[in-house]
Amino acid sequence: MFVLGIDAGGTKTVCLLADGDGQVRASARGPGANLPSLGELEVEKVLHEVMDSVLAGQPTAPAAICLGIAGVDRPHDDAIIRGIMRRIGHKAPVLVVNDALVALVAGAGDDGPGIVLIAGTGSICYGRDENRRAARAGGWGYILGDEGSGWWIGRQALSAVMRAGDTRGPATVLTARVLQHFDFEQVSDLVHEVYYRDTRRRAVAGLSGVVQGAADDGDVVARQILSDAADELVLAVRSVATRLEMRGQQFPLVLSGTLFRVLPTLLSDVLSRLAEVAPRSQPKVLDVEPAIGAVRLALAEARGGARIPQYL
Repeated sequence: MFVLGIDAGGTKTVCLLADGDGQVRASARGPGANLPSLGELEVEKVLHEVMDSVLAGQPTAPAAICLGIAGVDRPHDDAIIRGIMRRIGHKAPVLVVNDALVALVAGAGDDGPGIVLIAGTGSICYGRDENRRAARAGGWGYILGDEGSGWWIGRQALSAVMRAGDTRGPATVLTARVLQHFDFEQVSDLVHEVYYRDTRRRAVAGLSGVVQGAADDGDVVARQILSDAADELVLAVRSVATRLEMRGQQFPLVLSGTLFRVLPTLLSDVLSRLAEVAPRSQPKVLDVEPAIGAVRLALAEARGGARIPQYL
């Protein structure tokens, strides 16, 4: 028996083929596959390519497939993804879940209370209690939400540069560094880049590293952006923990996403604030691929049915 576990986020897609013991035998990577922002056809293309890559030479179909995908939490989205999987043509039981659940299972197992906070290109917080009730906060996309994410930090940096440029805000070293990042000479060039070239979210999210560098060099504006990002992320944790009545409990709190690995200031700020919001929680940065969680859920599905938490 073998299964497929897929983690399809906003920036990258990882597909793992694992045997019945959960050992990974093959893997493939592709670009992001966020349904709301990329659309059905692009998501189908990405999933088709990564699945074909890991299934090359396999004589039988997988016993189950678990797909954790960003931006999928409603029955309508689930139907779209299942339609995509039918067109791809792999005849196997398919479990479609939010990518936040996949990350939580990867870091905390598939049973017991726990919360995951994801901060990458986008952001979301998701949790489950001991009765498998679930709650989420954020993850509503770059227009309606994603506070504290790479996109949000990059957007705040661009705003700070524009405000400094016309003296509505304080001077900041971000001005020179953001211009260098885009290879521009003047602040007004950013207007054309953002509005006329339809700069992708990933390019804006890439400014988060510029903000960290400026903060390391003592820039007050950059430091405040990272502090505000931490406030937003911890507010999401507070929302989930409060609704699940977990704030006073002991539980694993998984920190997943690129930002926790590349922005040490943000990680430090989040950890210090979590001590106030959930003092008995056990925070840890996820050190394995979130797709491992999808593998575990696929194995559970193949063995009789995975138990998916139900939203409050």
